[in-house]
Amino acid sequence: MRTRTAGADLLAGLSIAGLLLPEAVAYSGVASLPPQAGVIALFAGLLCYGLIGRSRVAIVTATSSSAAVLASATLTLGGGDLALRLALASILVAGAGAAFVLAAALRLGGLSHLIARPVLRGYAFGLALVIAVKQWPHLVNLHTQATGFFPLVAEILRAHPSWHWPSLACGLAALAGLMVLERVPRMPGALTVIVGSILASSWLNAQGVALTGPIHLALGMPALALPAGVDWLALAEFSLALMLILFAESYGSIRSFALKRDEEVQPNRDLLALGVANILCGLLQGTPVGAGYSATSANAAAGARSALAGLYAGAVVLTLVLLFLRWVERIPEPALAAIVIHAVSKALRPGVFADYFRWQRDRMLVVAAVLTVMIFGVLNGLLAGIAFSLALLLKSLASPRLSVLGRVGAHDYVSLARFAHAVSTPGVLIVRPEQPLFFANAEPLLAQVRQRALAAPDTKLVILSLEESPDLDSTTLEALEEFCSWLAARGVQFRVARLKELAREALLRAKLAHLPASALDYSSVDDAVRGEGVSPTQQA
Repeated sequence: MRTRTAGADLLAGLSIAGLLLPEAVAYSGVASLPPQAGVIALFAGLLCYGLIGRSRVAIVTATSSSAAVLASATLTLGGGDLALRLALASILVAGAGAAFVLAAALRLGGLSHLIARPVLRGYAFGLALVIAVKQWPHLVNLHTQATGFFPLVAEILRAHPSWHWPSLACGLAALAGLMVLERVPRMPGALTVIVGSILASSWLNAQGVALTGPIHLALGMPALALPAGVDWLALAEFSLALMLILFAESYGSIRSFALKRDEEVQPNRDLLALGVANILCGLLQGTPVGAGYSATSANAAAGARSALAGLYAGAVVLTLVLLFLRWVERIPEPALAAIVIHAVSKALRPGVFADYFRWQRDRMLVVAAVLTVMIFGVLNGLLAGIAFSLALLLKSLASPRLSVLGRVGAHDYVSLARFAHAVSTPGVLIVRPEQPLFFANAEPLLAQVRQRALAAPDTKLVILSLEESPDLDSTTLEALEEFCSWLAARGVQFRVARLKELAREALLRAKLAHLPASALDYSSVDDAVRGEGVSPTQQA
């Protein structure tokens, strides 16, 4: 059995090695780093995750999104100074690794859930557009000045008379080859295209097509000292943003394939593995690394059964680098650009947004996530998308929605607005907030209850069902105390039903005036109406 597994992993490693090496070189360009940065990161990511990580199929290497985020961050902080940008890149990658390790130590494995799926999908779509457009100058051998998406598109179109047509023909031929070969099972399309372009490199270079150029794999240890004039707080913020997008992308890939293969996910262990890998990449001047979907899916499709597949792939790539490095240096730049465009094209599928429009949920959010990347840039676009999603969440939670309940059958209480046959209980007002009570909505919701009580002068008892509230903050406790006092002044009783444990403990500690402990022990609305409380001993 072990022999069979090792054989399958070896075949998978051989299959994906041809994809990983050219992608690593190509993503170095996306990150505005020398070609060797991606190769170094490839070895660091495969080795560290293979030894520490827990996913059987995840391939940790340079990714297009993290490379684009790094390029945007270094451009923001370092401007056009290439030496400064290289120094900042090492600090940012190592800083992202340190943030991963800290998050692992604090067991923050659910951190990726800060980024909603519509934001992530919209961001991935917008990012793919940005990356594809930024690769176009490499396809046509054009030197551009603009950095923003729309200014760059305008500059490329204005400069169309200067496009280098042999370079464009080379890139389009490589892109067509990749699209055709991806339909052939177990065919290393990227490697096939790269080999073909290398064989034609002498003729292409004679036509003016640029080649990759020298790759220096000397492992120089950078001095991770803060360059003069650079704000350390800005560096920390960019490192955290880089870590967030890496983990969101990586955990999305790891979780997707774990569900397909019935495997257990260990996010905190993966945080540690990604942290160590990125620290090592920062020290060795490599690009940031994560578990990209394209490489991971290629590994799974190749039949990988354990993490050994990634280690085998690393060994194969090392062999290729040691024996054929001079050939790798002859890869035409338009072919590398075609590999990047082909890799990100999988995210350029509008169909992934269809469900949001069909469900009529998060349509504005997913469109905003696409536009923010295109308008504000790769890094600020991600942060703007996250901020927009959190703002929409707070708006939803802060919008008071209150249901008045009535009885159906012998014991059940449901919304009077939804169920026309529900019956109100004379003298009793039963209300249920449809969101968790917290500082932004507690006072408006209780104000609505006051209005309901005033509209029914015969009300002798108010019952508040708090089944939607797992806990209560201090603002909510103060608002409830004021509400209890208001009811007591009018001779109206107050009971709370369906309390969660943390919320009940908070109310007991608060010892609110006019809200005795006996008013909290109603396990159902029906018990509260009947006045049949349940003691804490009975609840336990």
